[in-house]
Amino acid sequence: MSDSLKEHDSSPNPLHKKYDADHEVGENNVEVLGMDLHNPVFFASAFFVVIFVILTLLFPEKSSDYYEAAKNWSIGNFDWLFMISGNIFVLFCLFLLLSPFGKVRIGGKQAKPEFSLISWFAMLFAAGMGIGLMFFSVAEPVGYFTSDSATPFNVPPGAPNSEETAMGATMFHWGLHPWGIYAVVGLSLAFFAYNCNLPLTIRSTFYPIFGDRVWGATGNVIDTVAVLATIFGLATSLGFGASQAAGGLHFLYEDIPNTITTQLAIIFGVTVIAIFSVVRGLDGGVKLLSNINMSLAALLMIFVFVAGSTVMLLNGVGNTLISYAENVIPLSNWIGREDQGFYKGWTIFYWAWWISWSPFVGMFIARVSKGRTVRQFISAVLIIPTLLTAVWMTVFGRSGIEQVKNDVGKLADGIGDSSLALFQMLENLPLTTITSTIAIILVLIFFITSSDSGSLVIDSITAGGKLDAPVTQRVFWATMEGVIAAVLLFGGGKEALGALQAAAITVGLPFTIVLLLMCVSLFMGLRAAYKLNYKQ
Repeated sequence: MSDSLKEHDSSPNPLHKKYDADHEVGENNVEVLGMDLHNPVFFASAFFVVIFVILTLLFPEKSSDYYEAAKNWSIGNFDWLFMISGNIFVLFCLFLLLSPFGKVRIGGKQAKPEFSLISWFAMLFAAGMGIGLMFFSVAEPVGYFTSDSATPFNVPPGAPNSEETAMGATMFHWGLHPWGIYAVVGLSLAFFAYNCNLPLTIRSTFYPIFGDRVWGATGNVIDTVAVLATIFGLATSLGFGASQAAGGLHFLYEDIPNTITTQLAIIFGVTVIAIFSVVRGLDGGVKLLSNINMSLAALLMIFVFVAGSTVMLLNGVGNTLISYAENVIPLSNWIGREDQGFYKGWTIFYWAWWISWSPFVGMFIARVSKGRTVRQFISAVLIIPTLLTAVWMTVFGRSGIEQVKNDVGKLADGIGDSSLALFQMLENLPLTTITSTIAIILVLIFFITSSDSGSLVIDSITAGGKLDAPVTQRVFWATMEGVIAAVLLFGGGKEALGALQAAAITVGLPFTIVLLLMCVSLFMGLRAAYKLNYKQ
């Protein structure tokens, strides 16, 4: 094994011998223009990305129709698989949390955490779904509350239980299930890299099942799909995010037009800062920005809590958790659902999206989680984020619903442009300009941290699992994310980005199978680790 992987755990570890293979990390790598690239993962990924961009630009309408049809086919025909799998991931994580396997420490018994608890949590939360919470914390619950179609259980607007159903359904989409998906991938990657001395790539998580075949064609396919899912998801979010940030700027400052030029300027600015951050590394880049963002997010949430209906919000947190608990099992059911518009249009869409993002988020979480026990990991990646999300959704979502109920502001007319819902809610509170500016800054920093952490992840996969690949490669991938988003936005507009999003979601279908196999493999690995190191 290479030195870069040996440094994961300086103490003797019986698992190293159990999973030892006659291979070295980066053994198929080639050096090109100062970069250390895995052959064929890097070149196959680059080829498919280039082909996708070219075809989408040449045939934007046909590409959009084709990828949209593929997305609808996967969601329409395999909704049951997405739903069953999501439930399995949550139950599997809860099993690990409560089982003796929770004692296993990532990196071995003597491993120490590289980051403080606060910095660690800030990074995993920012990478996981920070940007989504900014956009949907108002739009989703208010949308369910005011819409007369695609609502959970077809509850009509204004019904006695519509507010609680809206909050319960919103929490269902942002609570245990998505974080369970991330936890499975993150823990699998962290365990097999730091405890078993295998490369930090998706392929390593399947060593107990496939053995040495993970070093060959099977592993190459798995890693290539992971790279494509990651870069498509990041470029999509960057493109749509630029459009949404431009809309927020125009809403706040009318002199700033919401045009392609403004959106491209935002992409350029985000990409430049992301490159600067990625050059500085985890400590000077992602960790610093994540800590800043979490502080600003907490400040904004406290302001809305104090400036809004404080008593209602105090009671609302408990009510949100109760609504979530009451609805989580009915919403997890896939048999005989009558609310097909909500079930497939929202829930299954979300599940496919979270799964397509899981290689990126999971690998980044793994990268920063050495030294934590399995129980600490599951608690920090599954339980704590769900509780904090309940607080966040209550403060912003119920504040928006309260304005609708009191016929205050533009939200009372229902959700139009979902990207503006947060700003429309803040408009009816004091210090609108200041709070909306903070919200825009939060959005932009979340994009930067996502791009930054995504570059680290793709760099690791396309370098064959090396953690010490040249900085040039991270810069290359950070640049590529911005270039893909800018080219598609400029050449095909939102239609091209929609095609990219549909492609990313379609990748979620095969990756669902990958994650199910990952659960089996992780169980086998943790059982071996427990028997060797922890069982008395």
